[in-house]
Amino acid sequence: MQAAKVKEVLLEMVSQLDLPKSIDEKARERYISLSNWFSRENSSLKDVKIDFFSQGSFALGTTIRPIKENEEYDLDMGCKLNIEEYKSSRTQKELKHLVGHELELYRNSVGIEKPLDEKRRCWRLEYKDEISFHLDIVPCVPLEGERKAIYESQLFQAYRYEQSFQQDLVHFAINITDMENENYSTITHEWYVSNPQGYVRWFQKQMQKSKQQGFFESRNLIEPVPKYEQKTVLQLCIQLLKRHRDNMFEENQDSKPISIIITTLASKAYDGELNIEVAIINILSKMPQHIHSQKPRVPNPVKPEEDFADRWANSEFSHLNLEANFKIWLNQAYLDFKKLLEKEKTEEIRSVLNENFSLDINSERLEKEFGYKVDSTPTIHVINTPTTKPWCS
Repeated sequence: MQAAKVKEVLLEMVSQLDLPKSIDEKARERYISLSNWFSRENSSLKDVKIDFFSQGSFALGTTIRPIKENEEYDLDMGCKLNIEEYKSSRTQKELKHLVGHELELYRNSVGIEKPLDEKRRCWRLEYKDEISFHLDIVPCVPLEGERKAIYESQLFQAYRYEQSFQQDLVHFAINITDMENENYSTITHEWYVSNPQGYVRWFQKQMQKSKQQGFFESRNLIEPVPKYEQKTVLQLCIQLLKRHRDNMFEENQDSKPISIIITTLASKAYDGELNIEVAIINILSKMPQHIHSQKPRVPNPVKPEEDFADRWANSEFSHLNLEANFKIWLNQAYLDFKKLLEKEKTEEIRSVLNENFSLDINSERLEKEFGYKVDSTPTIHVINTPTTKPWCS
């Protein structure tokens, strides 16, 4: 009985963390609207085949509501221009501004008031209506030629992935723009390599997801934001871990463990458990085993030389104590989830939910639906006793 009711509580917690349907649909509508803009008749890029894809938590199915209602939602997406040998004749800066030009026209067309915001590797469109929401658009081109062969070799040497899976990952590798790259304004093949679509495929493999994602028919290839009708145990666990992290570091946002580290380590620690209450404890127990003692400490599973924990040893961020805070969070999360799984009484469970997750399930539901015990205050019997105890006489 205990395992069954704990599972139901964990699933109820996730249902409270999932984005409201209206916000999820709004994000998807805006993603498609922007993607379609680039193939309109008078687009400056209408003759270029462009691939659009989502990345980050929306693509992984691990997005959660913020603790405070006024916080912003976001969706990260890639805009890949399939121009052969692009890097032989143009710069990162030119690509960034080709995409930026179309985004500025789109911003004016749909009435977005806030100016287009240029970030280090992307452009940001900020919507302000019934919800605070922004799109981050990363301009990119396919990884080609010698650099693609080097990438494939590094991937194989580091991970020894099965051949067809490795080829799938290599296919999705890209070069992205980066304003801090010394060659940003220079014609060169030395661009930053990334593979967000490959990471999504790796994650889907970790959660043992077999359903293939479909594509919209379009002049340009618009890969829809994956819609996970029924989430896997791994996705649910990551949502819960992220919420515990958000609650614990609500007043210290800059020091909190980043989601990509939590997602990567949890995915590696996940061992196919079918029960969420078993999986969450096992994942927390095994995550430290996947942190390397040498760099890269938490390697990107689709780009082995990239370290997701690169800031841990960076003197610029030493005041944030990132590694120490990650380990403190990991230990506290283990203790708090164990506590959640072991509590028997209604008010004890409500206390854990409120203090450690900023969530609530009312007492009536906990008792009637989930089978938790009603708290009862023991009757205190007052007995008149002699002032001098017998064993002291």
